[in-house]
Amino acid sequence: MTKKPLILNGFAMTVPGHVSAGVWRHPSDRSHEYTKLSYWTGLARLLDEGGFDNLFIADALGPLDVFGGTPDAALRTAAQQPLNDPTVLVAAMAGVTKRLGFGVTVSTTYEQPYALARKFSTLDHLSKGRVAWNVVTSVLESAARNLGLGQQIDHDTRYDRAQEFMEVCYKLWEGSWEDGALIRDRAAGLYTDPGKVHPINHAGRFFTVPDAHLSAPSPQRTPLIFQAGTSPRGREFAARNAEVVFLGGTNPAQIRASVEDIRARAVAHGRRPDGIRFITAIVAIPGATEAEARAKYDDYLGHTSVEAALALFSAWTGVDWAQYDLDQPLEYIETNAGRSALRGLTAKDAGRRWTVRDIAEYIGIGGIHPKLVGTGAQIADQLETLAEEAGVDGFNVAYAVSPGSFEDFIRFVIPELRARGRLTEEGVGRTLRGRLLGADHLAEDHPGAAFRALRAGPSVRDQRVSA
Repeated sequence: MTKKPLILNGFAMTVPGHVSAGVWRHPSDRSHEYTKLSYWTGLARLLDEGGFDNLFIADALGPLDVFGGTPDAALRTAAQQPLNDPTVLVAAMAGVTKRLGFGVTVSTTYEQPYALARKFSTLDHLSKGRVAWNVVTSVLESAARNLGLGQQIDHDTRYDRAQEFMEVCYKLWEGSWEDGALIRDRAAGLYTDPGKVHPINHAGRFFTVPDAHLSAPSPQRTPLIFQAGTSPRGREFAARNAEVVFLGGTNPAQIRASVEDIRARAVAHGRRPDGIRFITAIVAIPGATEAEARAKYDDYLGHTSVEAALALFSAWTGVDWAQYDLDQPLEYIETNAGRSALRGLTAKDAGRRWTVRDIAEYIGIGGIHPKLVGTGAQIADQLETLAEEAGVDGFNVAYAVSPGSFEDFIRFVIPELRARGRLTEEGVGRTLRGRLLGADHLAEDHPGAAFRALRAGPSVRDQRVSA
């Protein structure tokens, strides 16, 4: 049986370190150069030429201040602090690459759909259809405090708002402009036919957006939709909206259960069961020999920070782990923040009682994600096994050191995957959606496609005449 290509995303964040706690201290790490444009264009070129499909950029909107009740630990240890805006990097990286996509994380909780739709249309134009939106609802109380909400919106209400946010965006991207609206007739002096541009007249619980989209249709119209969230509401949101779902976790059986649940929910919304791709995250430490890879892993491990790991874990779970002794066994605590990270780790090994210290040490390299250590062939074997057991279509490849971990992956693992037919072939797909899903635009069975019906409604010209 022919094996499908695996989706490969470089996994990064506009910070020093990302998910490897304290490893920015390693002499080979250059992630502290995240403030330099050359760092990002160089990373984009490396991934583009090395066979990756996409650069997946995580983001957050507040200080990590759950651990100890202050941001001090995160600041001391560079636990995803300081942090820059990833969206402004995409145009520059697109300009130096040919095929690499760019998945950018943006929260629906702190944006307005009318403005964000224009931003993504602009990026999709400038990248020639290589942009994706990783849709999140945000988990940090600090973000709410600093962005005008006073306190975090309730978990389920965030998803209610997010769903309406998506519907407004679909109306703008899919329904507002007809395909033939741009005329560009110099002789007639007609650039856009007003009769083919339609106001969306949206009035909902959270948003009122009466007018047409400001931007002309981009190559994908709607950017490829990524989503990350495994709570029941997160799964429902993914089933209705996502085209690629990022499922974190350490337990393949647990990941597969989430995959199957989301697929079933998607079918209930009228979507094809194979209309969604699924990815999970790993960190890979490859070497020419297994002994070399193990030595490299141990070297990186020696540069980790327990304090940084617990600052990250506190932010991910909403639990202040500074209140617990390092030898305290973990317990699942329901919070209004992320609900899956803690549950996933406590279920990692059946029968094992993890302590806070165990978690801090585990998180040190690659966060909560599986750590694959070995030769290129061994890691390729592990990737194929994990994809099969978890039912996923690809991976977010996190780093221990940057760009060294990506360079090693390209040197040792990519040739193995290529030889096995597990890389997307050159020339496949004009856009990012085309590369990963086989078509440039939203599938007809995607709920967002239903808003194309707006193109048959009153235009801005009709509205002006009737007024």
